[in-house]
Amino acid sequence: MRMGLREANQKFSRAIRAVKAGRDVTLTERGRPIAVIKALRAGPGVEAFARLRAEGRLTGPLRPKPIRRRGWRPVPIRGGPLSATLREDRDADR
Repeated sequence: MRMGLREANQKFSRAIRAVKAGRDVTLTERGRPIAVIKALRAGPGVEAFARLRAEGRLTGPLRPKPIRRRGWRPVPIRGGPLSATLREDRDADR
């Protein structure tokens, strides 16, 4: 499948669906191919990640993706903006 850059930008989900279906998507600029989007297949890179993880040299995320709960709101805190606090702290070290 070929897509111009503008079309790929506007219809990115369509390109991803094509990749998931096993098709390669060639991106073109003014009719000239410049890039290809391909599905990630099991191969040396994927196997290397699995091996490094098994050896303990590579870990996954430190914490799972946060769960969004309905009705949850952040707790307001006292004090000024964090940026101002950091500036004050850095200026105090000089």
